[in-house]
Amino acid sequence: MTAAAVTVRVPAKVNVQLAVGPLRPDGFHDLANVFLAVGLYDEVTVAPADELRVTCSGPDADQVPLDATNLAARAALALAARHGRDANVHIHIAKDIPVAGGMAGGSADGAGALLACDALWGTGASREELLQICAELGSDVPFSLVGGAALGRGRGELLTPLETGGTFHWVFAVADGGLSTPAVYAECDRLRGAAAIPDPEPSAALLAALAAGDAAALAAAVSNDLQPAAVSLRPSLAATLAAGTEAGALAAMVSGSGPTTAFLVAGEAEAEKVAEALRTSGTCRAVRVTFGPAPGATVCGTARSSA
Repeated sequence: MTAAAVTVRVPAKVNVQLAVGPLRPDGFHDLANVFLAVGLYDEVTVAPADELRVTCSGPDADQVPLDATNLAARAALALAARHGRDANVHIHIAKDIPVAGGMAGGSADGAGALLACDALWGTGASREELLQICAELGSDVPFSLVGGAALGRGRGELLTPLETGGTFHWVFAVADGGLSTPAVYAECDRLRGAAAIPDPEPSAALLAALAAGDAAALAAAVSNDLQPAAVSLRPSLAATLAAGTEAGALAAMVSGSGPTTAFLVAGEAEAEKVAEALRTSGTCRAVRVTFGPAPGATVCGTARSSA
């Protein structure tokens, strides 16, 4: 019996801290990036095919590239090249993570496809090899594989797992359209001008709040250096952030490079109150309620063939 199809479930993320250092000569920035995986998931299914192809379904699926620029396709090609085989698979992405929303949906698909192809082909790649390929694919892809909570250094790809002492409840407001991550970083650089930028460091208070499971302490410590740039490019985000704050969120922030906004709340009841206020505010397109930490990429289904 051989695998005829493998499905992997992979989570979205929120950055509870995103400290951005100065522009590096290679065009990237050093980061202190504290990731928390949250329970919004894409499902990536791979099956043998005559050639590599990508399909997608779900919210905003029409915005997902279906060519070799898709991180899921790139993941299949990278693993196949390392193991001397053809990447002849059909990759289907069932989207539930907002597209171009600052929640690492594309990175999640890359990690999901990588793990699914490894299982389908029986390549037996080590965790270290998978993480190396993830880092080659993009800065957020390694965390999508790992999940939970982690500190990302370098471009965000050098991960240190972090302890979490409890569950954190979140409300996410999905904006109309996306924001380009490179454009947001460029705007961040423009807004900073010639100012001296310190090397990024994680907040000790934030790491302690995560370890203690203390939502109020975490809310007091969250930060995102990209938020001013995202709001500069999409001024309407200010109204969304204000609506969630007025409804009782403990903290309101842009998720990653945006334009999804994230609201940390005290519990399930508070989440529903904030979500309803955002739904009726007219400041966002959709609202999602979930919690974290969530597990990383996980094989959740394998179909077998006798061929």
